[in-house]
Amino acid sequence: MALNISGLVSLSVFFTLTLATGIWASWKSRKDQQNRNPTEMAMVGGRNINVFIGLFTATATWVGGAYINSTAEIVYLPSKGLLWVQAPVGFALSLVIGGFFFVNPMRSKNYVTVMDPLQETYGNTMGALLFIPPLLGEVFWFAAILASLGATIRVILDIGGSLAITISACTVILYTLLGGLYSVAYTDIIQMWICIPFALVNSATESIYYTATHPSYQNPWIGKIEKQYLGRWLDDFFYLVLGSIPWQTYFQRVLSAASTGQARLISYLSGLGCCAMAIPSVLIGAVAASTDWNQTSYGLPSPFERGESAMILPLVLQHLCPEYISITGLGAIAAAAMSSADSALLSTGSMFAHNIYRKILRKKASETEVLWAMRTSMLVFGAGAAGLAFYSSSVYDLWFLSGELVYALLFPQLCCALFAPSTNTYGSAAGFLVGLLLRLLAGEPALSIPPIICYPACSLVNGTYSQLFPFKTFTMLLTLGTILVFSHLAKALFQRNLLPRSWDIC
Repeated sequence: MALNISGLVSLSVFFTLTLATGIWASWKSRKDQQNRNPTEMAMVGGRNINVFIGLFTATATWVGGAYINSTAEIVYLPSKGLLWVQAPVGFALSLVIGGFFFVNPMRSKNYVTVMDPLQETYGNTMGALLFIPPLLGEVFWFAAILASLGATIRVILDIGGSLAITISACTVILYTLLGGLYSVAYTDIIQMWICIPFALVNSATESIYYTATHPSYQNPWIGKIEKQYLGRWLDDFFYLVLGSIPWQTYFQRVLSAASTGQARLISYLSGLGCCAMAIPSVLIGAVAASTDWNQTSYGLPSPFERGESAMILPLVLQHLCPEYISITGLGAIAAAAMSSADSALLSTGSMFAHNIYRKILRKKASETEVLWAMRTSMLVFGAGAAGLAFYSSSVYDLWFLSGELVYALLFPQLCCALFAPSTNTYGSAAGFLVGLLLRLLAGEPALSIPPIICYPACSLVNGTYSQLFPFKTFTMLLTLGTILVFSHLAKALFQRNLLPRSWDIC
């Protein structure tokens, strides 16, 4: 297949418009900076993002390239199906819970990042340690999104994935550097509904209503949850619901709202948006499972048999839709990918500049110096993530692992800092150590790390250990309990003079 010139031109125009949006956002943010804190303008939009823009940008934070690609893939996979698509409902509940419980204490104290309450409660040193899991998570997430975008462009345009990743990374880094949160917000409003009718009416596709419950070219795409996998299903679901809260990408949205009420409204409505934006991917996955690929230009064997299930969304766009429609879909995927990529980039830069550089490394730094520290860190983290994106499979695995560490370590820490202020640094450190050890000792099959702790229902299948026990949620709850117990234990030991007061260094 030759280079798709029209697709390349369309993509070039799209990237140019995106970059122009960043330049315009830079001009707008500079105009609004009069009598306002410049770093706060860059990190949380001067707390002046309206509900309309906030709704779209909060929704698009989660509806990224990995989200829409993986949703279609899971629906298509014969061993999974729709019942295993947990992200839409999980993210929606996460946004609702975040809005109900977490927005008010975070917004009322005018925090800038998710790390602020942790450093306020447990100190700057412990806060720096807690900064590591979300930093790794954001960097690996950025890399995974770039890898997903590269795979999509490679399928549609038949250009090198490395070239696609490089161009995308440069565009995202540049326009986020220019405009901060404003550029992120104004580039977050695209999706791909237009592609669905063409894929549904293709002659090679059987009725998705019939194939939902009847085997056709493969197992029914509705899927099923077998009893032995119920524990893992629930574990993954709670991980998505609760583990999606303690991320700066979420809080930079709600903290940028003009008021607490608007922040809550943005959080609630964006939860509905997450579910709505998953529908096109679900339909595309269902179409792929209902298609006789031998009647398409793709031919046999099927994408599943070729090991190309991860690219099923762009494959449907390419082989079941007219060319101009597939290019439109590519633009939607690129927009979705970039909407999450720029969020991750801004999050890492904000946390490093505000919580590490300003509070630990340079306590007397000026606002301009902090702003340049943020821009420099974004450039460094973005370049590093772009380099990791070339190793896409391992990046996804590392992203999942770092996300689980955020769930097991950071979520209980944030809950205690906001709702149990009597906890202290000793409890925080003990909880961090216990949670880290338990999660790492549970192993990670994707990274070929065997488990040291085999929980109930742990089994060895084809040389790989599988943990069916909900160990991620168990680790999170044990971390939470450890923080509470050791905080009160340390307090009692010092108050009753069972330990010398001189030993109390926190």
